[in-house]
Amino acid sequence: MSAEHTHLPPGIEVITTLPGAGARIPADAEARSVKITLAPGDPGAPPHRHPGPLFGYVTEGEVLFELEGQPPRVLKAGDAVFEPGGDVVHYQGGNNLPDAQSQIVVTMFAPPGTPLLTVLGAEELAERRHLRFDPSGG
Repeated sequence: MSAEHTHLPPGIEVITTLPGAGARIPADAEARSVKITLAPGDPGAPPHRHPGPLFGYVTEGEVLFELEGQPPRVLKAGDAVFEPGGDVVHYQGGNNLPDAQSQIVVTMFAPPGTPLLTVLGAEELAERRHLRFDPSGG
């Protein structure tokens, strides 16, 4: 934690910081705060990409999260996450709990008028298969 976060008033807690994030935010971007609530067992959106970077925080439950080139991981309530957006594929963002809802709040930085996400077709996913994390190393 940096020095500017050491003397905060009571009740204020810095959850995480992301050095250099500003370099990834488009100059004309708008900030969009979005709350995603996932019903028990909800797999979330199909593979997609976002028009800009996002920074999020799991507020409830567990979210199975997978970005292109990274192994899937479970984010639990209190965990923060960064996604670069742009060309990077977001493969999974579903509820990891079969019997309880999960929720994540994200702030996305994107050019005005762009969609929150763009779902990818089977052909593009096949073309990018080599970029997805492979636990076997192959």
